[in-house]
Amino acid sequence: MGIPVVSPILGSVAETTANVAARTADTASLAHTLELALAPAFLIVGIGSLLNVLTSRLGRVVDRARRIEAEFESYDERRRSIAAEELPYLERRTGLINTAIFCSVAAALCVALTVAILFVAPFVPPRLGTAVALLFVLAMILIVFGLVAFLLETRTAQKGLRARRTASALPPTGPRL
Repeated sequence: MGIPVVSPILGSVAETTANVAARTADTASLAHTLELALAPAFLIVGIGSLLNVLTSRLGRVVDRARRIEAEFESYDERRRSIAAEELPYLERRTGLINTAIFCSVAAALCVALTVAILFVAPFVPPRLGTAVALLFVLAMILIVFGLVAFLLETRTAQKGLRARRTASALPPTGPRL
């Protein structure tokens, strides 16, 4: 009794396999598929470079906060006041960098899924163009949010530096933004 049920399934698998084989037999078609699938991969390289910058900045901010916290008790009253004003800026910067990292990683994942779908799409029956478009648009939105968070972090760093210089009565350096 189980054999008649299996036969249609096997026939369907064999037919699907034959269709995939027919669609991939053409080398030019396969080359075009590879071009489409790999072009967005270069975006992942750019996102990786951004992540490198962000993680470097995060490391510096965390190191600075740890140093202040470790040495806080040894500071005189004036230096404690300056350090106490700086810590909220460092905390805000850490949050902004983490937001930028999250958005950038999520964007890279969307691009990677886009690449995978672009490569697989010619070999599967359902049309996946809408999914590709939505993933790519989502990746662009996430990159924008990540870059905005990065921009806000750099502004916060500038404000924190300015506040520290003002509190310590050092002359300002660089352009006022």
